[in-house]
Amino acid sequence: MATSSNVLISVEHLVKEYNHGAVHALNDCNLRIHRGEVVAIIGPSGSGKSTLLRSLNLLEEPTSGAIFFDGVDLADKSVNIDKHRQKMGMVFQHFNLFPHKTVLQNITLAPVTLKKKSPAEAEAQVLLERIGLADKADEFPNMLSGGQKQRIAIVRALAMDPEVMLFDEPTSALDPEMVGEVLDLMRDLAKDGMTMAVVTHEMGFAREVADRVVFMADGRILEEGTPSDLFDHPKDSRLQDFLSKVL
Repeated sequence: MATSSNVLISVEHLVKEYNHGAVHALNDCNLRIHRGEVVAIIGPSGSGKSTLLRSLNLLEEPTSGAIFFDGVDLADKSVNIDKHRQKMGMVFQHFNLFPHKTVLQNITLAPVTLKKKSPAEAEAQVLLERIGLADKADEFPNMLSGGQKQRIAIVRALAMDPEVMLFDEPTSALDPEMVGEVLDLMRDLAKDGMTMAVVTHEMGFAREVADRVVFMADGRILEEGTPSDLFDHPKDSRLQDFLSKVL
């Protein structure tokens, strides 16, 4: 059962405004993510999903509200945000690999630089073997398919031993035949108990893998619950309308 002691991330009354308050990207959002939980965030384009996700590690700085990570309010200006970001793996839509570095260098750069580990090449090789890409260690990103790049990006985040993985539409830039290999890796992470927050358009993944689904529209969280709650018994009219278009 969810208890306050296993809440890893708590978002309280989060507001994000642009243009001096003319645009409300997030409007009084409240969310809790528990350790070992997979939370899928769904909703129409422009609903605030990515803004909410990117606020969790302060890539987007909130206008007001609080974001507690492991009990620490990240929105507090006195907090060393870089220290906490090291515990939060982030996977973007467009991979964000360094083009001039090999796969192995991409994976080992952050652990070596930030955690001052001796070169973590052995660990990186183990991670690459896990995803079946050990033979790509010395290749550059431009030699990889989109699906391979995204799996490398996920492994790069895992190399930091994060407490949570944040995925911002990780499959939306991929060709359809490559989506499955990335979702399979994410399924494996979920089975291993990794805490995950996933902004996704993949409704099948949300239904099958998520413990909880959050529906957003107009910068608000309008409904949340189990996949069965949201997909089979949607209450909010906006959610009903959204599902009628995507399912």
